[in-house]
Amino acid sequence: MFDLRYHVASLAAVFLALVIGILVGVGISDTGYVDKGYRGLLEQRIAKLQSDLSDARTHADNLAAQQRATQAFVTDTYPELMANRLRGKNIALVFLGPSDGHVQASLERALSDAGASGWVRVRALKFPLDVPQIDNTLAGEPALARYVGDARLAALGKSLAEELAAGGKAPLWSTLAEEIVAERTGSEKRPADGVVVVRTAGKQYDGTAKFLAGFYSGLIAAPVPVVGVETTDASQSTVKAFKRNGISTVDDVDDPIGRFTLSLLLDGAKAGHYGVKPSAVDGVLPPLETAPRSG
Repeated sequence: MFDLRYHVASLAAVFLALVIGILVGVGISDTGYVDKGYRGLLEQRIAKLQSDLSDARTHADNLAAQQRATQAFVTDTYPELMANRLRGKNIALVFLGPSDGHVQASLERALSDAGASGWVRVRALKFPLDVPQIDNTLAGEPALARYVGDARLAALGKSLAEELAAGGKAPLWSTLAEEIVAERTGSEKRPADGVVVVRTAGKQYDGTAKFLAGFYSGLIAAPVPVVGVETTDASQSTVKAFKRNGISTVDDVDDPIGRFTLSLLLDGAKAGHYGVKPSAVDGVLPPLETAPRSG
């Protein structure tokens, strides 16, 4: 849907080039420094720019009409497309950094519209990590002492991600609740049918970066769909970080079409990077399954 934005930018660039061409042409010709042959060449270039501008305007108008039609189609069909798509499914939500109420509200709308049971658990992690305090806590638990030390931070992150998806006793989450969790709701025990990831923290370094790399790998290893999300107005896109770590993405969960895309991915649609920004290399939506025609 946001293709129109980039074509409008192209339109502005063509218009700017036209204005510059006219100003340069007029300025040079007024000083008398241009012979007739070169003046004719300038006039041809200006005429070409005027033609390009007209074509760009027409293209922008066509895109605007297509965008309106697409939005109307999504609005009209959204309830039917979403109905019961995630019926009975329990989804886990993890914020890599502080929780974001705006994003969470969009996600809860998507789950509600798709008939999901809701959040089985929500966790917001504290970044950067206090690694010495984490080590002190782990060292006091003989069964978890194997995760102590900088060299084991990736393994710690991986195991925490696996526990997040699988549920059960979750000894690491229970032990490290004070050290790594800023906010938490829901049960540790029930398994998740999918995981949604929102990254609100900026670039991390040293031990936290190692932990994050392991956490991402643990999410990918989980036998459930995992989707990284952001809104269309996100001040800083996190799609590249998710993409680099093999996690599918949706960059427009604040729009109906983005919520529909999220429901498709959580329901097992083809992994990829979807939405309306340039980073959405796989298009707006995953491929849709169509019902076979009868007889």
